[in-house]
Amino acid sequence: MPADQTQLFDALQNVVRAFRRQFDANAREMGLTLSRARLIRTLTLIEGATQAELAAELGIEAPSAKRQIDALERDGFIERRGLEGDARKRALYLTDRAREKEISRFSTHIRAQALEGIPPEDIATARRVLEQVTENIAEYKFE
Repeated sequence: MPADQTQLFDALQNVVRAFRRQFDANAREMGLTLSRARLIRTLTLIEGATQAELAAELGIEAPSAKRQIDALERDGFIERRGLEGDARKRALYLTDRAREKEISRFSTHIRAQALEGIPPEDIATARRVLEQVTENIAEYKFE
């Protein structure tokens, strides 16, 4: 693999690590981590989803989702409610604590800070490139 390709993936890993580290350090007072905040953000889009549906939407394994959901429920961010017609399944809903503007404001601010000084067209290009990389990886088969 050419050096530029290796450096691209190294840079991508560095971005993810730095973002997670800063997010977790600054969100600790709110009782959140990047993974938990991502789960909350996703649940705002599909509130009432089951644990399995939420895990699929996030692209994570069900046991990982369960641990995060259990912690968020324990900390008062989400609640489980019975699903009509299926006593075995539970739907997930955000609590007032999860809907607090401070959480949303914090997430918006840290993302804006991370992208400060980068022109919108560069951000759009980077997003398209990363989406294509993700698609390529999903289709990869070693022969």
